[in-house]
Amino acid sequence: MLQGLYRLLIELTNGRWTSVVLKKFARSRVSRFVVPSFARIYQINLEEMEKGLSGYPTLHDLFVRTLKKEARKIDPQTDSVVSPVDAVLEDVGKIKETSDIMVKGKTYSIGEMLGDPDILSKYLNGTYMILYLSPSHYHRIHSPVNGTVTKQWELGSKSFPVNKWGLKYGRATLSKNYRVITEVKTNYGHAAIVKVGAMFVNSIETTHKGSELEKGGEMAYFSFGSTVVLLFEKGIFQMDQTLHTPQELKVGERLGILVK
Repeated sequence: MLQGLYRLLIELTNGRWTSVVLKKFARSRVSRFVVPSFARIYQINLEEMEKGLSGYPTLHDLFVRTLKKEARKIDPQTDSVVSPVDAVLEDVGKIKETSDIMVKGKTYSIGEMLGDPDILSKYLNGTYMILYLSPSHYHRIHSPVNGTVTKQWELGSKSFPVNKWGLKYGRATLSKNYRVITEVKTNYGHAAIVKVGAMFVNSIETTHKGSELEKGGEMAYFSFGSTVVLLFEKGIFQMDQTLHTPQELKVGERLGILVK
């Protein structure tokens, strides 16, 4: 019963007022009473958290929890691309010349997702990867590559579910939801990290300072479950052949390598 209630509140509630109410509740001291049951129902790994459950005075604090330093290993290979989040790899494929991608039987526009035709041109015939975070996942976002931020911008105003049902039945959620896009120049070419909001409250907070990104370094966090879309220029990314969809991944695990 509790699991169904949490799913209803967190994954499927996307109206203006209901989302505002949920946001206020999650940040209130009253929400501390549901922290233990939430952690139990979503099977959150308590051993890797930086604090014990009593150290999280609100549900929001649990959502944006940090981990012990040794909890995630970052792939050390110089040219590797790593998972920026703990998530499920939902889809991977080629970006068509038309800028379209096919996800769960629906067509999405990378052009609409990026909102900038000049930037879009770099990614035509390139590769996309979609990583979905559920409420049970660690919600901090880390850089998948070493590089320099060339541009960061926000688009969209509303956010609807981006779980597998939202992707299948929603209205262009990946390309219309509120999103924060970071483009990074690497030694091999450009990559874009698209952080997609999942709820009307659009809770994406950036944390990195300056223009330099270090692979595995923290960039931002989601207050609720959401999605990260990675985009790579044509010819610069080779996916690890051991990957499949759907597949659970953790921050720092290798997604593939960058090539020239």
